[in-house]
Amino acid sequence: MPEITTKTPAIDKTARILNYVSSHGSVTFSQIHQNLQLAQSSTATLLNSLVAHGFLRQEKGKYHLGLTLFELGIQAIDSFDIRELAIAPMTFLRDQTGLACHLGVLDNTSAIYLAKIESPNAIVVRSWLGKRLSLHSSSLGKCLLAWLPEQEIERLIPEENLLVKTKTTIATRTALKEELKLVRQQGWAYDNEEDYDGVSCISAPVFDRNNKVIAAISMSGVSFQVSKEKIPQFVELVKTAANMLSEAIR
Repeated sequence: MPEITTKTPAIDKTARILNYVSSHGSVTFSQIHQNLQLAQSSTATLLNSLVAHGFLRQEKGKYHLGLTLFELGIQAIDSFDIRELAIAPMTFLRDQTGLACHLGVLDNTSAIYLAKIESPNAIVVRSWLGKRLSLHSSSLGKCLLAWLPEQEIERLIPEENLLVKTKTTIATRTALKEELKLVRQQGWAYDNEEDYDGVSCISAPVFDRNNKVIAAISMSGVSFQVSKEKIPQFVELVKTAANMLSEAIR
């Protein structure tokens, strides 16, 4: 994110600190004041205030983003209502695929559906607004994880052994990290009946103006609806819908 200078230096320094912590996941006091070239005294004062207000949290000598930022972020999403902006891209995707389409965001340790466009088909995958999905076994979850810093992924997926839901579920954090590398490389994620038997999903990330993933768009269907032959075509359509929403947000 480009550095912005205003007539309020304390706010500028605070923004630089928050952006630095956000991009690195967790950092020490020394890393902050040395890499941002801030004086030790003012850095200490700002950090203490940010921790007191919940914008940062301090654990074992390192600073992480605090839950206050998460709460404000959710309110910010509601204020410009990403759900409204997502209607056109999701409708496009539904019309092109004939399948149910969802908008999801990261909510603590799970993905959650914020919006849905129903499939016109008689055979549908049951879902609802507010439904939570596992991060490691859903395509939405993998999309929302893939662009996070390594430390944040480990915080959200703290155990090596993962809950196995089907015979194709990714069973370990090590294997999941390899999958996330592939997701980043190709720009989309696939749920190969990993969350529910007989249900497949494809997702693509939604980026804000700072090129950070803030949501993902997915399409879901029973396995014969998302056949191997159709996947390349569906991938391009999902990525197009996600790009449409990214452009609308920017």
